[in-house]
Amino acid sequence: MFFNSIAFALFLPTVVGLYWVSPQRFRVGLLLVASYVFYGWWDVRFLALIMLSTVVDWFVAKRLGTMPDGTRRRWWLLISLVGNLGMLAFFKYWNFFTDSAANLLTSLGLEPNLPMLRIILPVGISFYTFQTLSYVIDVYRRDLEPEPSLVQFALFVSFFPQLVAGPIERAKHLLPQLRNLPTSMRQIDWSGSAFLILRGLFRKVVIADGVAPLVNEVFAKPGTYGSVTVAVGVIAFSLQIYGDFAGYTDIARGTARLFNVDLMENFKAPYLSKGFSEFWRRWHISLSTWLRDYLYVPLGGNRGTRWETYRNLVITMLLGGLWHGAAWGFVVWGALHGAYLVIERWMSRDRKGATGSVSLPVLLVFGIVTLTWIPFRAATLAQAWDVVQALFGPLAGAQLVAAPIVVGLMGLLTILIDKADLRGRVNPVGEAPSLVRGIAYGGAMVTAVMFASVTAVPFIYFQF
Repeated sequence: MFFNSIAFALFLPTVVGLYWVSPQRFRVGLLLVASYVFYGWWDVRFLALIMLSTVVDWFVAKRLGTMPDGTRRRWWLLISLVGNLGMLAFFKYWNFFTDSAANLLTSLGLEPNLPMLRIILPVGISFYTFQTLSYVIDVYRRDLEPEPSLVQFALFVSFFPQLVAGPIERAKHLLPQLRNLPTSMRQIDWSGSAFLILRGLFRKVVIADGVAPLVNEVFAKPGTYGSVTVAVGVIAFSLQIYGDFAGYTDIARGTARLFNVDLMENFKAPYLSKGFSEFWRRWHISLSTWLRDYLYVPLGGNRGTRWETYRNLVITMLLGGLWHGAAWGFVVWGALHGAYLVIERWMSRDRKGATGSVSLPVLLVFGIVTLTWIPFRAATLAQAWDVVQALFGPLAGAQLVAAPIVVGLMGLLTILIDKADLRGRVNPVGEAPSLVRGIAYGGAMVTAVMFASVTAVPFIYFQF
């Protein structure tokens, strides 16, 4: 991880420098090559996979754009759906479903001999698969014209700042920006870019990595600690996953701004939400809106009966949980969030059966969301149950005295960042004199270096 961080620190200025010294007509190709180098650095074998997905979806979309409505057009859409979801199912879920089927058959007294494969999960496959799928579906719905240039479309699929962990961009938003890349350095918001990158590093290195050792310790040996320390460890994971993922998103958005590309905002102070619907409007926005537009609405959304709406919510969140990984913990996590949304909608119904909004205390929503992170973080459901038992068990057991102080400080820093974000002060030092900005940015960099963990802590969402 340390080598990769150093490599990226050299890679980024090299790409930016080459971009500005290259003739305008070569810049799209340069960014595409840079994106493939970035992705291939992890494992060059999987470049073929992303290239295949790109070519198939580009060709299918071109066909969809010229064909009249009818059965043949639906067959072409099916090619993209089967190709993308089949690839995702094989690499991500083959062993999960095979193992689950084997356990079920064993419980029935049978002795199955199902094939288990040693499959390496391609990094970022969940993100770029959903991105290309949304493009093809939008073309099928005639909400979008197909992109005529294969190179341009390939850059949309593989644009390196957001390739491995999102945000999951829509073609309507990203493609026009990639068609109009900057021609002058004056178009670049250098200060805003630097701020987002440094804020992302701070969130990742100081907040997320700062609580990671406590999280690892508590989840590895929950029975060793008293309930207070376990509670602090569970809260610490809430802060870790938010700091880790929001930190990556900040770095991605700041990096993209070096090319005058504005990636969508993926988080909006989710832990300050007053309801679960609001939480999902603020957390992993690119995924939640994707699930809404391409799964929940096609299922019927809230257009049917009350029970059909509840069914659609649960199915959407179950599949949203499974999207995160091939484990029953993710399924439970998704099912719980589906249940929360159903209960919230039921609570908000008036006497005529209409739905409104229900407001809950912020701490209550945060507490329930934090508890729900337990099966998400635990390696197995058994481990998750051990954590729950320790959490609601006796105070007896070892207590890490400093843990509440560290977690409290990281929580305060998280709230301060979110409050500034909600006030629209995305870059609070953006208008300050150059000297002040330099001191602020330099201080943030020094802090990140000082707090950097000796042990590498990979980004959590790289595994999805």
